[in-house]
Amino acid sequence: MLTTVTFSLLLSAFASVLSAEVFRFSSYYGNHMVLQKAPAKAVVWGFGQTGAKVVVSLSGSKNVSTTVINGIWRTTLEPVEVGDPYNLTASQSITNSSITLTDVLFGDTWLCSGQSNMAFTVGQVINATEELALASKFPDVRIFQAALAHSDEELIDLARVEVPWSRPTAELLGGKQFSHFSAVCWLFGRYLYKTLKYPIGLVHSSWGGTPVEAWSSPRALHKCGLMKSVLPVQSYFMEGASTNWNSSVLWNAMIHPLLNMTITGAIWYQGEANANYNRDKYNCSFPVMIDDWRMAFHEGSDGQTPLGFPFGFVQLSTYLKNNSKDGFREIRWHQTADYGYAPNERMKNTFMALAIDLPDDRSPWGSIHPEDKQDVAYRLVLGARAVAYGEKNVSFQGPFPTHALLEQDFIYIVFNQGIEQGIAITNDRFFEICCSEDKACGSGGKWFHVDIVKHGLYYVIVSTPQCPAANITAVRYLWTDWPCQLKACPIYSSDGLLPAPPFILAITKQ
Repeated sequence: MLTTVTFSLLLSAFASVLSAEVFRFSSYYGNHMVLQKAPAKAVVWGFGQTGAKVVVSLSGSKNVSTTVINGIWRTTLEPVEVGDPYNLTASQSITNSSITLTDVLFGDTWLCSGQSNMAFTVGQVINATEELALASKFPDVRIFQAALAHSDEELIDLARVEVPWSRPTAELLGGKQFSHFSAVCWLFGRYLYKTLKYPIGLVHSSWGGTPVEAWSSPRALHKCGLMKSVLPVQSYFMEGASTNWNSSVLWNAMIHPLLNMTITGAIWYQGEANANYNRDKYNCSFPVMIDDWRMAFHEGSDGQTPLGFPFGFVQLSTYLKNNSKDGFREIRWHQTADYGYAPNERMKNTFMALAIDLPDDRSPWGSIHPEDKQDVAYRLVLGARAVAYGEKNVSFQGPFPTHALLEQDFIYIVFNQGIEQGIAITNDRFFEICCSEDKACGSGGKWFHVDIVKHGLYYVIVSTPQCPAANITAVRYLWTDWPCQLKACPIYSSDGLLPAPPFILAITKQ
């Protein structure tokens, strides 16, 4: 029985049949590529003459054969371990045509997607010259990038390729601004390679100024009560993108064509475009998009991509100072499905990199585009090592509160891990207390700033506002767009590396 994704892939294939007589690989196969290593099997496919037999061979491995059906051939290789570069050859019987891809590696393949902070190039980061000079030292971290394209129908293959599979060079990594190659994606792959010591394939498919709805399939949107429509996304983010997007157009053109690929996982940097569009639906639309991508990649790869593959994301950085109404604080919370941390019960096998303590009011590309992508990528890699690769001794989350207790005139907030000592006793408005007679806090004017008065290894004590103790209901932390300066939030892990995320927590009374 055909699955939903497999059926949609077959349907969309008919659009390519007329041009499929030319024997070739799909657009995202090429020299220098990285295919997924064992124990998974790599899917290989392309176009040819209907009815022809196609034999696929990998140097030193057993041949596999398939038949071209409706202009498309497809097969799955046997599992291949990490090793020397291979040649991958496909031969078609009727035309006696043969194509050989050279310098093919087997390793882990990661998909990188989102909007402009993912599209932000290596040439735009701080210390760009030094970063670009390192490119040639990592020849086994290979890069590929889909070209910008949108479609009202699901495509079987990419419309165009921006960067074919390549060994990294300074020219490719430092291309036109917001063009190629993604800094977060590249740095993630480079840092990961330094840990794993085997090939990493990076597939970049992102577009600035885009909402999550454009990257979501119609079935995913339906689950959140979001119908197919034109999306009037605000353009004040200076990303140079259209202000109107149709639902699912990037899913159709820039994700759906990749579904046959066997991947290890994905990383995502998006959310700014939803700060004032369907913001209150993001706690549904984002987790559902993750679920839907997982199902689609699993089915599209004949089960070779794990059904619950690891998915990392960046919690939004900052945009406007002294502004609590631009939607960033809510989107940060909704990025975690309103848990405040990841992974969680709703978003299993995910990991989150915080960027709230990495503001940049001097960025040449506007404060919404911080130049420091190194810390973002480093934090993502910590999450990948812990969640995707199961390293037990890797800390990847900052402190998170377990409970808050009102005792006399103070509130004790207890954390799940040790916190860095040396917190300044300040009144910089990091913490707020809800004082509400009806216990309904919301985002309104019932929140009052309070001071940090003391801290210990596992706790912080804050003062109480001038209101009856019976009305003290909840505490929240870092609940503004721009709560602290560069790496200067008050609460970090005991080693000082990972900040505590924004949170809202009910207060219990002794």
